[in-house]
Amino acid sequence: MLILKNVTAVQLHPAMVMENVDIAIDGDEIQAVGPGLTQRYPEASCKEMHGRVVMPGIVCAHNHFYSGLSRGIQAKIDPCPDFISTLKNLWWRLDRALDEESLYYSGLICSLEAIKSGCTAVIDHHASPAYIAGSLDTLRNAFIRVGLRGMTCFETTDRNAGLKELQAGVEENIRFAQHIDAAKEKGHQPYLVEAHIGAHAPFTVPDAGLAMLSEAVKVTGRGLHIHAAEDRYDVSHSHHHYGKDLLARLADYGLIDSKTLIAHGLYLSASDIDLLNEKDGFLVHNARSNMNNHVGYNHQLPRVRNLALGTDGIGSDMFEEMKFAFFKHRDAGGPLWPDSFARALTHGNALLSRNFHAKFGRLEAGYKADLTICDYSAPTPLLPENIAGHIAFGLGSSSVHSVMVNGVMVYEDRQFAFDCEPVYAEARKVAARMWQRMDALN
Repeated sequence: MLILKNVTAVQLHPAMVMENVDIAIDGDEIQAVGPGLTQRYPEASCKEMHGRVVMPGIVCAHNHFYSGLSRGIQAKIDPCPDFISTLKNLWWRLDRALDEESLYYSGLICSLEAIKSGCTAVIDHHASPAYIAGSLDTLRNAFIRVGLRGMTCFETTDRNAGLKELQAGVEENIRFAQHIDAAKEKGHQPYLVEAHIGAHAPFTVPDAGLAMLSEAVKVTGRGLHIHAAEDRYDVSHSHHHYGKDLLARLADYGLIDSKTLIAHGLYLSASDIDLLNEKDGFLVHNARSNMNNHVGYNHQLPRVRNLALGTDGIGSDMFEEMKFAFFKHRDAGGPLWPDSFARALTHGNALLSRNFHAKFGRLEAGYKADLTICDYSAPTPLLPENIAGHIAFGLGSSSVHSVMVNGVMVYEDRQFAFDCEPVYAEARKVAARMWQRMDALN
C-alpha cells in the first residue's frame, strides 16, 4: 500500500476541496481518503506531497494520435480554402503515408506529451489506410510502454478503396476488441487500453458500412466513436443522399447508445441532440480544432446531456482545452460558466467507467488510482465553489508535477522512469521520412 501524505484533494464534479488529507492506494485502487491515514495503515509506504493539489486523472475524450508527427509539417500542402480541402490535402494524405514505424513513434510521442500535460487517459481515433491490420496493436503498445490509459479504434471509411477498405477497417476494430477480451480472460496485465468501434464520419460511410458497424457493435459489446456534423457538408450529404438527419440515420442501425461517442456535432439538428440525450450518449466538443479549421461554433452545447472535451489531435493539454472551450463560449455569447466546462472535463472519466467497467473520476474508496498531481499555490481561497475558476484563470499544465495511472507513478517530479530523448530523436527521423512519403502521394 502507498499513502500520498498531506495533499490538497480536489474534485471538479461533484466539486470538492479537502486540505491536509492523505490518500491511501492499494494496488490500482484508492483505499481511503482522509486525515491521519499513516496511523491507520502503519505498514504502508509514504510519499510526502507537501500540500500539492491531487485530483482524479484528466481524460482527453477525443484525439488522433496518428497526427503526432505532423507538427511543423514540411510536406507540400496545397491551399485549403475549406474544411473538405483541408482533409484531402493534409490529413488524408498524412494518414495514407503512415506505416507501422511512424505510427508507433507518433503514438509514443503523443502518449508522453499527454502524460506531461496531466492526462491519465486519452480516447483515440485512428486512421492509416496503408496499414490497417494490426495498427491498433501498435498504438496499444505505445500506450503501454509509456503507461498511459486509453481507448482506440480504427476510422472505418470508404474514401480510398470503397467497401473493401471499409470491410478491412471493421475487421480491425473487431479483431482488436476481441484481442483485448482474450487478454483479460487470461489475466494479462496491465489492462490499460480498451476499444471503441470506429468510423470516420457519416459522409464516408454508406449504409452497407453502417450495417457492418452495427454488427461489430453487437459482436464486441463496444460503442461507436465517430465524427458527425463537424462541417455543414456532412449534414447536407446525409440529407441529399439519405433524406435523414445524421444521428437518426445512425440510430436506424442501432449505433446510438450509452457508449456512443460523437465528436464535434456543430450542426446536429435539435432532434438529433434529443436522440443522443435520450440514448445517454456523449458529444465531445473540440474547441481549438473547430477554431483552427474555421468550421464554426456549436451554440447547442447547453442542450447536451453528456458533454465531454477533446482536442481532435491538437496535443492533449486539457487544461488549455477547457480554457479555450470556456472563452470561446463566452465570446460566442454563451450562458455557461467555468463550472459547466469543468463538469464536461470530468465526463471523460464517465466514458472510461462505462467502457472499463470500473469506477473513475472521484477521490473515493473503490475508484481507480488514476491521479493528476499539481504544484499550485492558490492566490485566493481554493474552494469547491471556485475550483473551476482557478482552472479557467490559473492552474494549467505547467503546474503538473506527477501523474499516476492504475496505481503507478508513470511521471514523478516532472520525470519519466526512462530517458525520453532517444525517442524524440528517432521520431524526428521517422517524421522526415513520413513527410517524404506524403509528397510522393497524388
